[in-house]
Amino acid sequence: MACRYRMLALDLDGTLLDRRGRLHPASIEGVRLARDAGLRVMICTGRGLVESRAFMEELGITDPVAVAGGAITADPVSGETVHRVAMADSLTRLVCETLLSEGHAPLVLKDPSAAGFDYLVPASIELVDPVTRWWFETNAVRVRYASSIDEDGHPEHTIRVGMCADAHEAGRVAGVVAQRVGAQALMHAFKAVVGSDITGGAERTVHILEAFDAGAGKWPAILRQAGAHGIEPREIAAIGDEINDLTMIEGAGLGVAMGNAAPSVKAAANRETGHHDAGGAGDAIEKILSGVW
Repeated sequence: MACRYRMLALDLDGTLLDRRGRLHPASIEGVRLARDAGLRVMICTGRGLVESRAFMEELGITDPVAVAGGAITADPVSGETVHRVAMADSLTRLVCETLLSEGHAPLVLKDPSAAGFDYLVPASIELVDPVTRWWFETNAVRVRYASSIDEDGHPEHTIRVGMCADAHEAGRVAGVVAQRVGAQALMHAFKAVVGSDITGGAERTVHILEAFDAGAGKWPAILRQAGAHGIEPREIAAIGDEINDLTMIEGAGLGVAMGNAAPSVKAAANRETGHHDAGGAGDAIEKILSGVW
């Protein structure tokens, strides 16, 4: 049977990457086979480009990628932004003020191609969760600290405001933020990638809370790239595991949930594959290319 799809949208963490944050060999081989078969492969990740670029290189990806949850589409080779969905300054301020009032440091993600750095943190470093500080150091993220969001010289470059905290606290704050911003923002809350070398990290369940402009997301970014190449939604296969993958799983012609996926993602998917530690994404790509799926 022939492959039914022309485009493959793939998440990173929990999908192509195993629990150690490494590309599973089956993932690497699957992406290679898909590209060799002529499918347009688009990596779609919640990570920023600086946090994911090494994986793009290892996979041989040169086509535009959706990073920062789809708020930025970037050229993985040059690092330049192809498209972005920026947050209005009023929305950025509202989210920042709410997070600070709840005792958490806002993590203001910028378009690094335009701003020249990755994050502005309008709070003291002591207010930043240890998991976030570990993430910044591990990924060589460029961070600027400020005493207030008023010190942001380029608010037009903001594409996301987030925070990191224990799961129950992140959930509580998500409710407060959602009540204040309403339909102005797209919001996600999901489990963070946590290094075992962080003190107490293994015992903590840490979640990330993210707020974007309502027009952001992985699926809109995928549709822009697909449309540029005459690819219809029914010709797209998408594989993911988390809540920020839900729209692409629902919108694609074929939505595949990882074995480790969130219940809502599994419920929306057409198919389910194996666990990310077992190379489930590679197995799914093989079935897609063979026409079994």
